[in-house]
Amino acid sequence: MTLVLKMPRMGMNVEDGTIVEWHKKPGENFSKGEILYTIETDKTTAEIEAPCDGKLISIQANEGDDVTVGDDICTISDQ
Repeated sequence: MTLVLKMPRMGMNVEDGTIVEWHKKPGENFSKGEILYTIETDKTTAEIEAPCDGKLISIQANEGDDVTVGDDICTISDQ
């Protein structure tokens, strides 16, 4: 099944963040709990973990992009 991961809410008053780094490239497999990407907000920097085992299909938010909470970040396939 294909899943679209969204920009998570990192705090009560945090409405956006910046993609700092992708730890996986499209086509790469990952395991649940492995770091997919890092985001930075005005309050924190966080490494976002994979919610399941799968494969990164595509990236909708590139490094350096500002992303609003709820916007698409990437598409994955859970294997």
